[in-house]
Parts: sequence; C-alpha cells; structure tokens
Amino acid sequence: MQQSDHLVWSADPVAFDLGTLHLPFPVAIWGLVAAFVFIYLGYQRLVPENLPRNEEPEIPLWKFWGLVIGSFILGQLLFLLLPSPSISEIGPIRPRWYGLLFASAFIVGYLLMRRMYEAAGRTQEELDKLLTYVMIGTIIGARLGHVLFYDPAFYFRYPGQILAIWNGGLASHGAAIGILLAMYLYIQKVRGMNFLWIADRVVIVVAIGGAFIRTGNFVNSEIIGKPTDLPWGVIFENAHGLSAAEQMLPRHPTMLYEALLCVVIFAVLWALYKKYRQQPPEGAIFGLFLVLLFSGRFLLEFTKINQAAFANEWAINMGQWLSLPLIIIGAWLLAKKVDWSDT
Repeated sequence: MQQSDHLVWSADPVAFDLGTLHLPFPVAIWGLVAAFVFIYLGYQRLVPENLPRNEEPEIPLWKFWGLVIGSFILGQLLFLLLPSPSISEIGPIRPRWYGLLFASAFIVGYLLMRRMYEAAGRTQEELDKLLTYVMIGTIIGARLGHVLFYDPAFYFRYPGQILAIWNGGLASHGAAIGILLAMYLYIQKVRGMNFLWIADRVVIVVAIGGAFIRTGNFVNSEIIGKPTDLPWGVIFENAHGLSAAEQMLPRHPTMLYEALLCVVIFAVLWALYKKYRQQPPEGAIFGLFLVLLFSGRFLLEFTKINQAAFANEWAINMGQWLSLPLIIIGAWLLAKKVDWSDT
C-alpha cells in the first residue's frame, strides 16, 4: 500500500520500433568508406579557387547530389571486384528516448548558437565547424570520463568495451573536459576568436542541453538517487544493479533534480547575455556557469547512489571531487579575470 503513494517508473527506453530494413542488394561496407573519401575529394574540386576565407561556396545542388550519388555507385562497383564485408539488412531499428533527447540537445543548441553567431557577425561556416568540434569532444570526453573516473578497473581488463558506448556509460565531467578541449582546438582554426568569447556562448547551450540529457537518464532509470520517504520519491522498477527489494524502494529522482538545475542555470545565463545586449564581459557567463552548475552538482551528489564502487568509503564521492576544481576555476574567473567595467 505504501508503494502506491509514490510514482512507479517502468517506462520502456525504446521510443518506437521500425523493425528490420531489408536492403534491395548487399551493400559493401568498404564501398561506403570509399564513397565518403570520394565525396570529400570531389567536394574540394567543386569549391572555387581563391574563395575568401569567410565566404561560403555556392555549389549547384545538382552538382552536389551528383557527387554524392556518383561516389556511392563508384564505391559499390569498386568492391564488386575487391573483397569487402557487406550488409543486406539494417536493424532492428529501435530508436531510444535517450538518443532522441541527446540529438535534440544538439539541435536546440545549434539553433541558439546560430542566433548568437549572427548577432556577433560570425559566419555559418564557423558555426558548423564549432558544432563538429563540440559533438566530437562531448562524446569522446563523456565516454573517456566514465572509463577513467568511474570504472577504470573493468575497462583496463576489457579494453574492447571502451568503444561499446551503446552499452551506456557517459560522464558529464568528462564531457565538460572534452568540450573545453574542443573549444581550445576550435579557436586555433578560426581567425579573430578567443577562448572566453566562445566559452561564454557555448555554456549557455550546454546548460539547456544538460536538461535534455538528464531527462533521458530518467527515462532509462539510470543515475538514480538514494532511498527517500519524500512524496516525490520514485520507484524505479527497471533500475540496473539493484536487488529486487532495492528496486521497490522510492528514491530521489536525482536526474530530474539535475535537469531542473540546468533549466534554471540556462535561464540565468540567457538573461545575463541579453542584459548586456549580447556582449557580456568576457568570461562572466563561463565563470558563472562553472560555479552554479558544479556547486549544484556537488550538493545533488548527496542524494545520488555512488557510481564508483572504489569510492564507497570516501567522505565525498568522485563526482564531488571532480566538481571542486571547476567551482574554483569559475570563482577565480569571476573575481580575477572578468572586467565588470567593460560593458
């Protein structure tokens, strides 16, 4: 009877099932790889020579799609003669809510960044390059963060599992490091860009993106909290790593706490960005983001079960230790580096 007073969460993480797609003919995998190479090389030939750095190339659609289709056909014909593994069906195709929400985070982030880039007079090409860097940095950083921070013994024993990202295991602190590194590499390639300018804008996007991703964690019944008697406690029937008895205990929906935290931080950062007419003091939004997000994370970790078994006896857990230096860096930026008079 007591369990009926709490929300029982047992949602299917699969959004919908499209079944298996049967291809009309086998497709050579190495032929697909070759096609991408042909497209890259052919695209370089289509771009006019001596094109100004900030001007986007105007390529007729028929030429572009002719290049894509022709590259695909040529790649397949090539590997009719050479040996290559092939696929004749794709699936079963079962998109998960987590993946859809993860993709939504990038789509919403892209739209927000486009507004900020347009306001600053930056080009679409620069924005597209930023998206590529941040996507790669986020995924690699989040995965390596999980591997190194939370379960290194397992992955050092089974290194082949490091790439098995479909089995779960992404760490937000690792994603933060990956994004910072991606931004550093990005500014090396873009003229007239500095780290604090781009960081002030990227973290606005990261804040709202975090809300999408943590909602996905809720759907997956992962990163769950400690048992609680609070009326909003949730019983996660599909939570992994718990005994049957433990699964029946109402727990803190910590991932929703973090999602709400991200929404609030996004609202604060966006208001600050608009207050200074889209030209905030460099480093102000970035520093505030670090202090707010990771201070909140530090406190919310007290409601979360420990994700790193080796840290069970620690006074504070791994997530809290990783948050502390980021809080300190943010506070230092706000106190020492931000020129508040430059508005």
